[in-house]
Amino acid sequence: MSAKRDYYEVLGISQNASAEEIKKAYRQKARKLHPDVNRDDPQAEEKFKEVSDAYEVLSDPQKRELYDRFGHDAFDPSRNGAGGFGGFGGFGGFDDMGGGFGDIFDIFFGGAGTRRRTGPQRGADREVRLEINFEDAVFGIEKEIEISRMERCEKCKGSGAEPGSEVKTCPTCRGTGQQRTVQNTPFGRFETSRPCSQCRGEGKIIEKACSACKGNGEQRKNRRIDIRIPAGIDSGSRLRVQGEGEQGIRGGPSGDLYITILVRPHASFKREGYNLICKLPIDFVQAALGTEVEVPLLGGAVHLLHIPEGTQPGDIITVKGKGIPHLHSHRNGDLKVQIEVKIPRKLSRRQREILLQFAEESDEKGGKKGLFEKFKDAMG
Repeated sequence: MSAKRDYYEVLGISQNASAEEIKKAYRQKARKLHPDVNRDDPQAEEKFKEVSDAYEVLSDPQKRELYDRFGHDAFDPSRNGAGGFGGFGGFGGFDDMGGGFGDIFDIFFGGAGTRRRTGPQRGADREVRLEINFEDAVFGIEKEIEISRMERCEKCKGSGAEPGSEVKTCPTCRGTGQQRTVQNTPFGRFETSRPCSQCRGEGKIIEKACSACKGNGEQRKNRRIDIRIPAGIDSGSRLRVQGEGEQGIRGGPSGDLYITILVRPHASFKREGYNLICKLPIDFVQAALGTEVEVPLLGGAVHLLHIPEGTQPGDIITVKGKGIPHLHSHRNGDLKVQIEVKIPRKLSRRQREILLQFAEESDEKGGKKGLFEKFKDAMG
């Protein structure tokens, strides 16, 4: 898996797939390729990450548009800017023309684009993955998660300077954070503006850097966040916690935290949409005569299930409203109970006689020849 596959191919969808089709394909792939389900596959985790990466790009309209135009190069850090084309730091082809798109922008618009980058900026969004139990996904749960992010240094209050030390206005740019130069071009003389090389666009020079944050003004810290996971959530769903991403730069707002939910498989139940599926083994006498059997439900409760007379192996009995809650709704899916008929491997003499008698009477009533003989041979 050294070369990246096409993200549409990874999810098994067409390039015209809707947002709902993308989400549905991701959920199916995530359940199938989850590392907990494929413990014997050494590449399970890598395959699962590939599917998650594809969903992250294709589920975001802006990222998807960039991917459709530039492919994987749109997010290649080696392209102009840390984020490739997706970071809008440049469009590789312009570099070959000398100076790049950013320089041309500076020449004609006086460096306006550069000044925007030195002002307040919104913090980056963060994404984490959270594994939960099957029952917690069905019933919902309150959880506390711990994340690591950059936060304002408490010692210097974000200034980057050691408390008590002096913070001076940069003499080169006089506090503007910009250096202006005049360039002669074939189009005439143009004034351009770039971040100051001495203060790096900050407009201030620190006399002594803060010993705690080394002059950065922020430190990486662990933070605990309480989140509510709604009942009925499924693998691949994303929760958004506003303002819990990375802190903004120069007074900008914080980004958001996105939590991708991964649901561990259950030993007895499977999920199909909002329906629960389970298997119920009964013996052939119960199937033939009918009976009532207690069926365990999620959460520890039981349901008294009526087995009709003449139930066949593989029959499905539906219990209304005992499935999974619909997200943000009071409706519930159903419980689908699939019947498995157990055939005894050993019989007592008395049991054998009874069954032979049953087979013989079935031949007489049905008017068919050979059933009794076949059954007798099968019983030895």
